[in-house]
Amino acid sequence: MYDREGKKIWSSLAIFFFIALAGCGEGAKFLQEKEDGGIVAYPFTGEQGSMLSSFRTDALALMKEKCGGPYTIVREGETKGRTRIVSPMAGAEEVVQERRWGIQFQCK
Repeated sequence: MYDREGKKIWSSLAIFFFIALAGCGEGAKFLQEKEDGGIVAYPFTGEQGSMLSSFRTDALALMKEKCGGPYTIVREGETKGRTRIVSPMAGAEEVVQERRWGIQFQCK
């Protein structure tokens, strides 16, 4: 006897985990780096918001590391995101909209 419902559940879970992992592929990174500061950006979801994103902690750590200590946030806001097409299985494609938050900072 073949269990179709069980297979559907497992394939749905596999797709979900693949998409979740694909979304986590890129964390906080420098968009622009200067001697005394720069701009870092990180992905966030609309439900979670930019301030509660786990990647915000990574972005703040990058700024602290770059400055060797204290820094000042000059400005921050949503920056250009990207659209990706994810194909977890042959014949199945999903469009993923990635939103990004940017922080411009100056070392003290």
